[in-house]
Amino acid sequence: MNPESHAMLLLKKQLKELTKNPVDGFSAGLVDECNIFEWRVSVMGPPETLYEGGFFNCILSFPKDYPNSPPQARFTSDMWHPNVYKDGRVCISILHNPGEDPTGYEDASERWSPVHTVETIMISIISMLSSPNDESAANIDAAKDWRDNREEFKRKVARTVRKSQEEL
Repeated sequence: MNPESHAMLLLKKQLKELTKNPVDGFSAGLVDECNIFEWRVSVMGPPETLYEGGFFNCILSFPKDYPNSPPQARFTSDMWHPNVYKDGRVCISILHNPGEDPTGYEDASERWSPVHTVETIMISIISMLSSPNDESAANIDAAKDWRDNREEFKRKVARTVRKSQEEL
């Protein structure tokens, strides 16, 4: 079986499982029924966090050799967070290519592994919302606010939560 066929079967299986047994905190489906490699995910802001009450849309783009390589995750809703680039791309360890980190910051065990599923990816993203990592920031301005001006950070997050509610 070629890698693309394997990826398609695995993604169909994961989508079927999530449809049958939804996971708290997010819902997932295809952007286009004809493309199993592009998923639309709605993330509920985790309870007891600054993102509580928000509904954030995200696109997961899977490579043809999934699960050997990680998908890319990108919020299409506004997101103010140290680990989300200004264009919405999510920067967390499990979405980084497998193997040794060329910068030496992450252990290989923290990076992508073929055992990850859509469920584990989304749980990691939800966890990221609960616990920003300002040491390895994708959005330097958000990280600076998180470290040095928590009230400003809270204000900007509250604005993104309100905007996400208006998009519903």
